[in-house]
Amino acid sequence: MISDFQELSDKIDQLAELTHTLRRENSQLRQANAALVAESIDNQRRLGEAHARVLALLEKIPPLEGAVMDVPPAGYGTIEAAAPKGEQ
Repeated sequence: MISDFQELSDKIDQLAELTHTLRRENSQLRQANAALVAESIDNQRRLGEAHARVLALLEKIPPLEGAVMDVPPAGYGTIEAAAPKGEQ
């Protein structure tokens, strides 16, 4: 019977150690997540700034005379449209 209690005590000790390890890991993961969220917010801000700069540059480009660019041509931006005929 004493060995049963000792075995149970050992299992409780293992469980307590595992709990502490998991808590430490959880804390580290939360800190890493907070750093990633901050980095993501910074990247979104920088991407927005770059987008605004590109739009400002595009507005400075004078339009071609007689050209209407409201709607891109059919197939614009597709790989098939970019490849020469016979190489698709």
